[in-house]
Parts: sequence; C-alpha cells; structure tokens
Amino acid sequence: MEFTGFTPETFDFLWGIRFNNNREWFAAHKAQYQQKLYEPMKALAKALEPSFADVPGLELHLSRIYRDMRMHPPTFYKDSLWFCFQRKSKGGILEHPCLCFELRPEGYRYGFLLYCTRAAQMQELRTRMAEQPDRFLKMVKKAEKESAIPLDGDRYAKPKPCPDDRLLPYYTLKNLMAIEDRPPDDLLFSSELVEMLRKSLTAWLPVLEFLEI
Repeated sequence: MEFTGFTPETFDFLWGIRFNNNREWFAAHKAQYQQKLYEPMKALAKALEPSFADVPGLELHLSRIYRDMRMHPPTFYKDSLWFCFQRKSKGGILEHPCLCFELRPEGYRYGFLLYCTRAAQMQELRTRMAEQPDRFLKMVKKAEKESAIPLDGDRYAKPKPCPDDRLLPYYTLKNLMAIEDRPPDDLLFSSELVEMLRKSLTAWLPVLEFLEI
C-alpha cells in the first residue's frame, strides 16, 4: 500500500476509541481501524524506512492499538498509534533515543525523543557532551535548523554543575526532546507528509547516534 495521506475518518476512529474504549465498539469499527489508521500508518512508516536502511542496527517499531492486559490497564485499547526508528536494546522504547511519529485524536507529533532516562544514563550523556562540546553543539544547531524543532526537555529543579557555559541549557534537562506538535492539517492528509518527515527525522539522526549508550 502506498501512503497517500490520512483522512478525516482516521480521526473519527481515534476520537471514537477514546470515548468508547470497549470491545464491542472496537469490534464494530475494526475495519475502520484497519483501513483508515493502521494500514496508512504502516505505509507511512515503510515509506520512510529506506532513509534509515544504511544505519547499522536501526530498526522500525510500529505500535499496536491493543493494550497488554497482563499489566491490568484501565482500558482495552490505546487512543493513539505511533512508530519509531531505534536501535534494538534492552528496556522500554522510551529509555533509548529514537526518531518518532505519533497520531492521536488531537493531531500528530514527530521528532527526536529520549524520554524515560535514568539518572546514571543522563550523567553519562552529560559527560559525553562535555568531552566533545563543539561537536555536540554544532550537531544540535544543524538539526534544529534543518528540522525547525528546538531541543528541549523537562528540567531538574536543581541544575547540575556544568563545566562549559555553552552546555548549560542541556545540563539542566533530565530528558531530551525535539518534538513538533501539530493539529490535523492539510499536510497530514497528503502524501507530502512523507518528505517532510524524512527531512525532519534524518536531521536528528546524528544526534541520536551521538547520544546513544
């Protein structure tokens, strides 16, 4: 299937599953889920996959709408769907840097993400930044310019000691995010979304590789 864009019916389903999160509603709308959400999302991910084919170990992960009931979640289904490019590693998806795209009832978001970081992990990343500050800062500046997305994140209440004032904006972060958040728009409903995402996600690939541990 070639990606030609999502449709208003995609969001009809997403809002529907948010407010009707039960097996009966999903069963009655499963065809809509497959045709208007899952298949276009898979086609979009596959259209982007060749852009990362030459990166050793980087793999495509496409989420499922079904929740793992062994974890006793409050609802049966997710009300969003996402994919990401990430190296295979132990731990959860959000514990390691990835390039991602997510569709939810309010719209869509995409970019670079390193979210659920451990304190020791962030300390190692800060050490890496301090060892190669010029390379790191040049890399981030280039990615921000090419993607038009700034690197940010949640901040520590108490800033960490920083050996280089230029790194201070990043030393105060306890995770790293360069995420663009948009409402549904014309781009989302067109095949041009592929090229925009290709440009934005590949811009952050050098940062992902630099920060990967």
